[in-house]
Amino acid sequence: MVRIRLRRHGTNSRPFYRIVVANQQAARDGAFIELVGTYDPIPNPPLINIDSDKVQKWLKNGAQPSESVAMLLKKQGILK
Repeated sequence: MVRIRLRRHGTNSRPFYRIVVANQQAARDGAFIELVGTYDPIPNPPLINIDSDKVQKWLKNGAQPSESVAMLLKKQGILK
């Protein structure tokens, strides 16, 4: 199954995430199919950059967002 999920980058105390489309069985920071956005939780308010066209394409093709990505997509108005 293909999932839209977060891929962690950054140091121990300064996380930075990339929103990627990946096979569910791949490691969290392992191989991915496509990069569709970024999420930086440190600033106030957090910075969320998502390419809505790519996300919509993957959702139409059956990709399932993780719980955290679904929350981010709802905040951006992409997922209802």
